[in-house]
Amino acid sequence: MTDQKSELLHEFKGLRGALWPIHNFELKKFIPTALIMWCILFNYTVMRDMKDSLVVNAAGANLISFLKLYCVTPAAVLFVVIYAKLSNIFSSEKLFYVIITPFITFFGLFGFVLYPNLEMLHPAQQTIQALHEVYPRLSGFIDIYGHWTYALFYVLSEIWGSAMIALMFWQFANRITRVHESKRFYGLFGVIANTSLLVSGQALVFFSQGITKDLVGVDPWTHSLKWLCGMIVVMGLIPMFIYRWMHTNVLTDPTYYDPTEENTQKKKKHKPGLIESAKLIFHSKELGYITLLLIGYGISINLVEVQMKNQLGIYFKGDNVAYTAFMGRYSQLTGTLAILFGWLIGANVLSRMSWLVSALITPLFFIFSGGVFFFFILGKDLAMHLLANMDPVLTAVVLGSIIVTSSKAIKYSLFDPTYNMAYLPLDPELKSKGKAAVDVIGGRAGKAGGAFIQSTMAILLASKNVLIFAPYTAVIFAVVCGAWILAVKGLDGSIKSAIKRKESEEIKREVEASDKQS
Repeated sequence: MTDQKSELLHEFKGLRGALWPIHNFELKKFIPTALIMWCILFNYTVMRDMKDSLVVNAAGANLISFLKLYCVTPAAVLFVVIYAKLSNIFSSEKLFYVIITPFITFFGLFGFVLYPNLEMLHPAQQTIQALHEVYPRLSGFIDIYGHWTYALFYVLSEIWGSAMIALMFWQFANRITRVHESKRFYGLFGVIANTSLLVSGQALVFFSQGITKDLVGVDPWTHSLKWLCGMIVVMGLIPMFIYRWMHTNVLTDPTYYDPTEENTQKKKKHKPGLIESAKLIFHSKELGYITLLLIGYGISINLVEVQMKNQLGIYFKGDNVAYTAFMGRYSQLTGTLAILFGWLIGANVLSRMSWLVSALITPLFFIFSGGVFFFFILGKDLAMHLLANMDPVLTAVVLGSIIVTSSKAIKYSLFDPTYNMAYLPLDPELKSKGKAAVDVIGGRAGKAGGAFIQSTMAILLASKNVLIFAPYTAVIFAVVCGAWILAVKGLDGSIKSAIKRKESEEIKREVEASDKQS
């Protein structure tokens, strides 16, 4: 214990402090926690790239907005209701297994049962075409009906990101990580987890093109889906085993975890439901600001991504295999940038700069990069004149991909750690039920906001061409980013004193406990 105390009080300097500020005795907790996030993010990357390929090539990028607003948002609310009920029944450990199991079950069924039988499950293409001609303003809803298994795949993929990353993982991390550890741990969680994008991206390329290139008499995409969905199942089972190992070998040791707060919470007979959790957002200034951060990110990235994916759909012309392979490389680029930024810049920004500076970098970068992309989309003639004789669609694909991957790298490296650090000084009630409401409902509200903007334009203009909406979305994008920056400043003022108070209290308790045992 004395050695651990001296290590704890030691400040890392030089290269070690910049790249790996983790004490040796902390590895038993840090490494498996990071591996849980690695597997969850691996699955999210595979799901995200597959769902985009299925939806965009089947019905166009316009369908994304309808799915996010009219399918994903209600499903997210339903998930929170179910989560609130289950959290009152199961322990935090069992709740993790109960939440993850339905997801990996569905994706296994999709690859091996649903997709091979699409002709029996989906309505005839002639029926869908006839409905489009009669009801052009309802094209998004008609496409959801016409490709309902894809829609279900899309919805569960989206919920996986909110449920397993934003809620289950970060709630677990916040529960077992102390405030003084978070400044060193959280940035590196993102760095290690983002290496999964490199592996999952390569897996997407291999299983969409490499493993199918010599097949004869077999549909390449059907064959690829079985392998990809099989990977999702395996990568869903691994975190369950790690999670169990941590509860039996790590969290039983007071060196790594103090169960006092959790036990105090369990003694409370009353646990708030969904409505009470939502009230926490309105009655807590901190939760309100965090919600605004999630909404700002969700709307801004959605407005840019839909335009980028529309260009992808035009370029690949319905080729699922080529589209998925491209998305695999896209994910690899995202992972590479996230690792470089997170390890060399992001982790150092978190440990050396103030929370305010760290949190402001993401919205400021979004304003700059999004502005460049919308300039190209809206001023394509001028842009193409500057870029000589390049293919305008290919140029839009490349430019949009670079901008979005860079934005996501910064999001993974700084946005996720900073807004999750904002929960640390809050009491256990706000951390658990409040976080569930903010992360799932607040996160969905952001994505639903961008989807509402574009789906409403599609209905009013009776058009599936999202490029027509670009002038309006560019203005809205700028306004949202401005509000996002104001929310960051407001949150900083609310949590600064609470963080300092809790840090000093935790260190004091640990030193006193160490002195008694010595």
